Amino acid sequence: MQKKADTARNPEVLAIDIGGTFVKMGLVSSKGAIREVKVLKSQANDPYSLFEKRLSDHLQLYREITAENPPLAIGVGAPNASRREGAMINPPNFKWGSRVPLLATIASLWDLPVFLTNDANAAALGERRFGAARGMHDFVMLTLGTGLGSGIISHGQLLTGHNEMAGEIGHINVYPKGRQCNCGLKGCLETYASVTGIKRTVFELLARDNADSVLKSYAFEDLDGKIISEAALNGDAIAQEAFTYTGTILGLKMADTAAHLDPEAFIISGGLSKAGALLLDPVKRSLEASLFPVYRGKIKVLLSSYSSAEAVLGPAALAWDHLEQNG
Repeated sequence: MQKKADTARNPEVLAIDIGGTFVKMGLVSSKGAIREVKVLKSQANDPYSLFEKRLSDHLQLYREITAENPPLAIGVGAPNASRREGAMINPPNFKWGSRVPLLATIASLWDLPVFLTNDANAAALGERRFGAARGMHDFVMLTLGTGLGSGIISHGQLLTGHNEMAGEIGHINVYPKGRQCNCGLKGCLETYASVTGIKRTVFELLARDNADSVLKSYAFEDLDGKIISEAALNGDAIAQEAFTYTGTILGLKMADTAAHLDPEAFIISGGLSKAGALLLDPVKRSLEASLFPVYRGKIKVLLSSYSSAEAVLGPAALAWDHLEQNG
């Protein structure tokens, strides 16, 4: 995958990927060449007005960078984003309000076509155009970050549903009286299978067992997926058990999803996916053990090859798809 544009003269779109922890922005060509990536903290617990100000500042930087060759459009992927509404609707891990008018905000800051969708839907489009899903017509994208997002491609089309909010696999139920989710429900999958979820698992295991673990020295806010992964690779029993537990639950719910969709593959991305086999091995075991027999041995589980900065390829694919479809 080419990561940097050969020249700023190539037609580009501006891509914005909004996550619960970071916002990534970058200019992307139709072939997936990326340049001028910028990363800022989402600060999802602060008022939306503060994000608007920081976004305005960054868009001004891109206007200066692209003064001689402006982007053709802006593609945006964000949690709980509805294309129909042009807004994030009740995003569970943000304190920006129940209806966040992203499309209107960005359109007011730069007079360009703006295309918006759910961040995991954008990731699915990115994988189909640039990544592991090239040539696939039926697959499920799972993004394991602060929460768990999902995007579904069925018969070559993005599955959006009646309200354009389809694919919230992160909020299917694991345990009816399980962990409290930021969405207001209890027992949602993302409270178990996400970076936040595995952190909660680690602290539950530490409270239950008196096992020696390097993870005891971390406060919840300081712990992240990379630290847990490194501990597991170094033989830490608590970290290893946390990955087994997380992967087992995720594989079980992937099997439920397979019964609905019969996908060719699941593609996993996001911070937790960086653990590689630590996560994939228990996921695959659980998935195969839980699948309806006609699906066994037929569904691939793949890791996205994208780096963190390459998350912009998802919203870039959204923008390029719209531009090409509309001539």
